[in-house]
Amino acid sequence: MQIIKDTSFGGERPLFGLHDTRLENVTITEGESGIKCCRNLEADHCRFIGKYPWWHVDKSLITHCYFEVGSRSAIWYSRDMVMRDCIIDGPKFFREMDSLKLERVKITDADETFWKVNNLTVKDVELHDGTYPFMFCTHVDVDGLVSDSKYVFQYVRDAVIRNARITTKDAFWETENVTIYDSELHGEYLGWHSKNLRLVRCHITGEQPLCYVDGLVLEDCTFGPDCDRMFEDSTLEADIKGSVTNIKNPRSGHITVDRVGSVTLDEYLLAPGDCVITERMK
Repeated sequence: MQIIKDTSFGGERPLFGLHDTRLENVTITEGESGIKCCRNLEADHCRFIGKYPWWHVDKSLITHCYFEVGSRSAIWYSRDMVMRDCIIDGPKFFREMDSLKLERVKITDADETFWKVNNLTVKDVELHDGTYPFMFCTHVDVDGLVSDSKYVFQYVRDAVIRNARITTKDAFWETENVTIYDSELHGEYLGWHSKNLRLVRCHITGEQPLCYVDGLVLEDCTFGPDCDRMFEDSTLEADIKGSVTNIKNPRSGHITVDRVGSVTLDEYLLAPGDCVITERMK
């Protein structure tokens, strides 16, 4: 593997077609598509300034690098990438990719980041600001995530999420086969219109969580007092610790909870309308 170090490249496509190369302390300056249609690359302590600097790259390792605000839409259409210990200030990263692993990465503008990524592994990552990260991702494994971005994990399929602290709105909509362990989920309208959503030892806050869900499973979860109108038109099996404020029109299943403030069953309850609610501490 050749080594290129302590230099900079600018303009359009300066490293087009590069392969079997390690970049050390290299700056990709103003311009477009600095690294494109490449394979088997490593980048360490590099700086990316211009637009679209890393497209159509197969098999790469990126460590201790910095992507400036201007490096928007930086990494698309690439496969077999590992990124560690990096800071990203640009939006719209990581699209149309397969086999992407991130560890100890901080993204300060997560707007439209992680779109249509298959086989995504995330460990100890921070996401800030922006909307719709993780849209349409499949086969996702998350362990350690802090995020205040809005509308996270929409249309995600086949995901396992552990040890996350997510502050958001309208998260996990239209998902399928998603399991969340030991996490805090803060925001309105969690998990609407999803299928096979399972939450284990999670704490949930925000209005109207977990409505219109087919195959919802809750194990040892807790809810904040602001969680009202829960479970409308959902089929579920739920074991909840502590009290809940209000349950509204669950379609079917079983709910076991320490205490319920109120249950609403009105003319909008859909058939079969036979959910059994059991209070441990009546």
